[in-house]
Amino acid sequence: MALPIRTLRSLVGGLAALLLATTAFSMLAAGDADGSDPLYSAFVGVSLGQIAAVAFGTTAVSAEFRGGALRLTPSAVPGRRRWFAAKATAIALPLPAVGLLTGPVTLLVGKSVLGASGPAWSEGLRGAVGCGLHLTLMALFAAGLTAVLRSGVATLSVLIPFLLVVSFVVGDLSAGVAGFLSDRVGQVALHSAWDGTLGPWSGLGVTALWSAAALLAGAWTLDRGDA
Repeated sequence: MALPIRTLRSLVGGLAALLLATTAFSMLAAGDADGSDPLYSAFVGVSLGQIAAVAFGTTAVSAEFRGGALRLTPSAVPGRRRWFAAKATAIALPLPAVGLLTGPVTLLVGKSVLGASGPAWSEGLRGAVGCGLHLTLMALFAAGLTAVLRSGVATLSVLIPFLLVVSFVVGDLSAGVAGFLSDRVGQVALHSAWDGTLGPWSGLGVTALWSAAALLAGAWTLDRGDA
């Protein structure tokens, strides 16, 4: 049976870290923003907050692989796909609440730091919703990848360097490709203006497709192998 999220202190701490990392980094970095994009200046902390979201999704799934716990799943749940669907649901349920709390708090912090140069409330509310949805989708993407790799360490070893380094390198080399990467396209909703073909909601839709693909791949992998 899947371990409940509330029984693992590290996961509860991960949700708190998501809120704290996003808002704290936004507060620190907003003061150094150049003001060319008021909305992103307020939400710049999402680039660090999404790492906390990835760590949450990874830890929630990798906990099931410790000590062969997943071998007990078929006796409690008829089919690992159903277990994984329940696990993904358990991950997804608290994240929108925390994410949609993180968005408005980050907006308020960003506007207080930026003052008159901050974003308008109308686009700020769009950014707040986009912030919450993006963090949720990135956590689900990490959960699916963890099921594929069957290791939290391996997943974090791939995703964290990608988010911190590779994505930016690809963005510098090819803006067209970067516009469809899971971590970049979802953040279109956090910009006042954008140059690509995707808008705020279509960008989040592409991130949702990345997450869905990772979850489907994870379910397929679990169904075919031994824990």
